[in-house]
Amino acid sequence: MKVKVLTLVLILLGLNKLAAQPGWNFPDNEKDSIYTNEKIVLYSDMMKLGNYKQSLPHLQWLLFNVPDLNESIYINGSKILESLAETEKDPSKKRTYEDSTLLMYDLRIKYFNDEAAVMNRKAYTAYGFFKDDKSKYAELYDMYRRTFELNKNDVWDQNLLSYMDVVRRHKLSGGNISDEEVLEIYDEIMNIIDYKMNLNKNVDRIERIADNVDKLLAATIQVDCDFIQNTLGPKLQANPDDLKLAKNIFKLAFAGKCMEVPIFLEAVRNIYEKEPNYGMAKLIGDRSYLIKDYETALKYYNEAIKHTDENIKQAELYLNQANIYSILGNKPRARGMAYQAIDQDPGKKEAYNFIGNLYFTSYDECKQGVNEVQDRAVFIAAFEMYRKAGNYDAMNKAKEQFPTMETIFTYDMDVGDALRIGCWINESVTIQRRD
Repeated sequence: MKVKVLTLVLILLGLNKLAAQPGWNFPDNEKDSIYTNEKIVLYSDMMKLGNYKQSLPHLQWLLFNVPDLNESIYINGSKILESLAETEKDPSKKRTYEDSTLLMYDLRIKYFNDEAAVMNRKAYTAYGFFKDDKSKYAELYDMYRRTFELNKNDVWDQNLLSYMDVVRRHKLSGGNISDEEVLEIYDEIMNIIDYKMNLNKNVDRIERIADNVDKLLAATIQVDCDFIQNTLGPKLQANPDDLKLAKNIFKLAFAGKCMEVPIFLEAVRNIYEKEPNYGMAKLIGDRSYLIKDYETALKYYNEAIKHTDENIKQAELYLNQANIYSILGNKPRARGMAYQAIDQDPGKKEAYNFIGNLYFTSYDECKQGVNEVQDRAVFIAAFEMYRKAGNYDAMNKAKEQFPTMETIFTYDMDVGDALRIGCWINESVTIQRRD
């Protein structure tokens, strides 16, 4: 008798404690309130002990008799039922537990609202249950669409990847979803990823998710170069201000290794016009260089220089321009750009090597055929540049072209004399002889 009285006292104490907290809607009848509290104690104690099956009948009584008691009965209910689903071996019972788990989320929304947050949880739970069940793909697809519609940028990180996987599974199993719709969803996911990246939180994880989303897209629709050029290209040309489409083409071209298609460069230029930055400018310069559009390449390398304060990056851009001027036959301008690269990065040995090559290849255009020592001075100038670059093989090749001692003597000159090189080089060197 004393034990029963003590139990009743504890239940009443628990009831008073819960009733004092906001959000608890106990029955007005004291007897019903006491019984409700008893069920709360019984189901929660069993749950804490991991006795989920023993907990379930008491929880079910609460759900049926006091459905608006408190949100916690649905939160705990989903935990209990999901745990039972995970351990159940019988397929029929397992499915019952899974469906009941999802019902907890629906009832939680019905009685306590907060649909956006609950759908985040429900979608991911349902994905775990049904991702291998083709009969559930349409339901999963609709569930995720609703989740993203409600949450937008607040959708769970893990739902970004699972949504794309649901789209893939749904489409490949014959679901009613077009390639264009897949791209729209992909764009929606990537926009949220961009938003989360800009928050600078969990960047590594978000980058991994983005990489996997790209892979899932490639596995969902045939992302080949023809599709990008012939399907998406006309759309961008008809709507050149469509930044999202331009970014989609950019991402898909990278994923499909289709940077050679003309629309890729057009898309990058469209993006740069609206969001100018170093990376895009350099990319346009690099792609233009590859297709021998040197004027455009020079323009965008200059644009890239404006968008970075990093000396090493600027040095690379100046040297890229030096290469173009060399191709165009403007060796003085090419040398000037190489020296600008050195000004930005004094340790850039390839710039010295570049100037050495300019000198080495200038013999035919600069020789006058009057004084062989004078004519071969270009190789001495090249040698000095190769020396600064640390290019010993090139130094040896240049030295093989030095004038011989006999030639130097013939022109009444001596090793160590200063000699001015004319032509476009217009520099002084010290006479050296071939070994």
